[in-house]
Amino acid sequence: MARTSGTSDTVGEDVASRPERFMRSALAILGETGRTDFTVLEVVERSKTSLRSFYQRFSTKDELLLALIERIMAESARHWRADTDDLPAPAALRTLIDRICVLPGSDTQDRVNKGLTSYNDRLAESMPREYAMVLTPLHTLIADIIRRGIADGDFRDDLDVAATSALIMQSVLGSMRLRVLGAELSGAPVDAGHIYDFCARALLIAPH
Repeated sequence: MARTSGTSDTVGEDVASRPERFMRSALAILGETGRTDFTVLEVVERSKTSLRSFYQRFSTKDELLLALIERIMAESARHWRADTDDLPAPAALRTLIDRICVLPGSDTQDRVNKGLTSYNDRLAESMPREYAMVLTPLHTLIADIIRRGIADGDFRDDLDVAATSALIMQSVLGSMRLRVLGAELSGAPVDAGHIYDFCARALLIAPH
């Protein structure tokens, strides 16, 4: 009986770990190629599982990548909150933007970032409700910073917090494209400082 129970536990753990294996495999492919046009079969072969087990957890590749982005966003938002919770609101917003816009530390990370950034637009169109939920931790963090700034008298008190948070979030998340496009358009890349200055003008109380 003890042996049977142990086997059952092992099988249960293996089944529970499959979504994680699929996400790790997708992340590895992204890190190697920067491509998001890989197939479900490539993920299955990389994870050494089966198509059946994949479709028991995910309906499509979009669902897999959505789960991967959700994991990355949730973990990142927790770190960013820890970095900003004790700061005055203007400094917290600047720190948050710096963290999001930090250059990748390796070619692998650069390929992952570019691949997922390009895929975000697809997910926003194909799964808007689910994608919005993925962005909720970051949106909530920005909203909390804005509310803190209003309460402390650093930010204007007539702001629509939800809408302003969404606009700031979109501006910051577009920073990877702006690094390239800014250089092509004006000869100088758009960096975190430019993005913060742009956002701060909408938030800060004008000096008298």
